[in-house]
This record gives sequence, C-alpha cells and structure tokens, in this order.
Amino acid sequence: MVVEVESFFGVYMLFCTNPKFKGRIYIGFTVNPERRIGQHNAGRQKGGAKRTSGKGPWEMVLIIHGFPSDIAALRFEWAWQHPHYSRRLAHVARRVRRESSLQFHWRVASHMLQVAPWSRLPLTVRWLRPEYHLNFAPALWPPAHMPVAFGGVRAKKKRPAAEAACQEQEVEEEDGVKECCKLCLKTVKSADKLSCFLPSCDTVCHLICLARHFLKSEPGHLLPVEGRCPGCNCSVLWGNLIRHKNGCYGDLEETATVPSSQSHCAAELQL
Repeated sequence: MVVEVESFFGVYMLFCTNPKFKGRIYIGFTVNPERRIGQHNAGRQKGGAKRTSGKGPWEMVLIIHGFPSDIAALRFEWAWQHPHYSRRLAHVARRVRRESSLQFHWRVASHMLQVAPWSRLPLTVRWLRPEYHLNFAPALWPPAHMPVAFGGVRAKKKRPAAEAACQEQEVEEEDGVKECCKLCLKTVKSADKLSCFLPSCDTVCHLICLARHFLKSEPGHLLPVEGRCPGCNCSVLWGNLIRHKNGCYGDLEETATVPSSQSHCAAELQL
C-alpha cells in the first residue's frame, strides 16, 4: 500500500545492496521519495548524489516525514548526517565496533526524535522496507505523537494555484454553505482548515486559531503537541490533525496504536 501525502518534506535513509559496498548508509532530503530513489540508482548525471553514484543499487528503507518546511527537514538531515557536530546530539555515543552502520544511524535518529526542536514536530517514522525494520531501544521510544508506520509513501501531485482556487470556489458555490471557524467565527478556506476527525464531531477551525487555542496551556512554545477540541472537548494530538489534513491519517490507524486519551474520547462519542 502506498500513501499519498500533501506538502511532503522527508528525510530518508538509503541502504546499499551492492556486495562490494553492502551495508553503507546514505542520509538525504526529498519532497518526492519515488523520484529520488530513481535518481540515486541512475547515477550522478541523472540527479543522484556524488556519494551514491556508481555504488548502487540502493534501497530507500526508512523515511521520517511530516516536517513543516524544507528548512526544518534540511536541518534534521544535516544533524543526522553529522551527529557529533550538532550541539543537540552531544550526548550520543559514537559508533562502536559491534554496531552496523544501519544500527548506528537508527540509534542517532532515535535520539534526535527525543530532543528539541524535533521532539515537538508532528513526524511519522515510516519503514518503507519492513525487512530492515529495527525496534526502538526501551529508553529511546519517541514521543506519543510520533507514530511508526510501514509501507510506501508518495507526494500528491500539486495542482496549479489558479485551478485549485477555482475548484474551491466551485465547491463553495455548489454547497451554498461556507464553513466557519469554531473559534473566531470567520470563514475557513480549505488551505487553512483543520477539522476534528473524531466520530460525531464536525468542528472546523483555522490552523492558526486552533494552534493558539492548544498553546494556551503551553505559552512558551510555538508548536502545539496536544490539546482539547473546542467542539467535542476531547484530547487530540496536533500531529494527527495535520496527518488527517494531509490525507495520511487513515494509514496510521492500521499501522500504529492510537493514544489512549484519544481512543477513550472516541469511545465516549460512540456511546
């Protein structure tokens, strides 16, 4: 199963299967995983990286996605590539002799998901090739809002801005009803909309309005992690709201455990 995601920014891990270089790891950034692995295996002249050219075939085994921008993803990529030069990862021990390159880079990523600023991002850890899957060490399990998923992922094809705006206007005209933000009561356009995905709740809010609402209990932060829906008053994870907006939450329901607070709310609403 391949999941399509909007606004895709991901940092991936490649594993070399060439017997001569087998086990080598490459970390990179992409907005299109399917295209990027093709470029790596086609060589530098086709867009691949210098370090992977002529050493393939490579397999993209893991990707961490859900970054809010390319800058955020590129900073994560650099730190993952250079853990001993990052002040946030000074506590990470160097690779030991008994550790494979895959195990070491996975250990580094596990630490990265636990430290700021990455620990608050709505990231998804996705194993594209389950046969390479490694478990988190007991002390290195990521925050509850970061699920582990399995299977392929691709970026949705973007429509031209004019076409998207025209289609949105057509939908509004057909429905005859404009959705209003639960918090500020102003009209919500699809690009700025977050909606509660829990059963029997049709709450709609502006992304910014809901973020501010969630952050009332954490005034020192810029990005929320969890909060109560202003409609059903259930606790929901910010990351799951973003995944629902981007079209990849349904995939997680089958591959990751829903947090107990959220499942409890869902059960209450079903009664």
